[in-house]
Amino acid sequence: MVFSIAYHFLRDRSLAEEIAQDVFLQLYRSLDSLETEAHVTFWLRRVTSNRCVDYVRKRRRRPEVALEETPELRSFDAPADPFMSRKLQALLQSLPEKPRLVMILRYQEDLMPEEIARILDMPVRTVKSHLHRSLTMLREKMERIL
Repeated sequence: MVFSIAYHFLRDRSLAEEIAQDVFLQLYRSLDSLETEAHVTFWLRRVTSNRCVDYVRKRRRRPEVALEETPELRSFDAPADPFMSRKLQALLQSLPEKPRLVMILRYQEDLMPEEIARILDMPVRTVKSHLHRSLTMLREKMERIL
């Protein structure tokens, strides 16, 4: 779950592993304060979400571009379904941090808006608003592509 949230937010396996490692190290240090299994799950989701947002903010201050991330020249397009999947992932990455995290927690982790609101410490209406606006924005961008 921790790796999944980090990977779908950051779209980078090594960074997701690093975040997951940091989260579990912090979990080990905080075990005494966690009371139930549900509390641990909630705590893991919240800390992972916060770590992801913190990483993006830090990276924005000093952007880096790895050689692997530079686009390759191609003379053909990928098959329709994988292309749309990659395009949708790219569009999701174009969303601002909080709305993107809300979308990942809702559709990747299959959490309800109330749970997302607790994890991200925001009102349920704000979560629903992020979901609605993000879906509308993604639909409009997809229509322009097609």
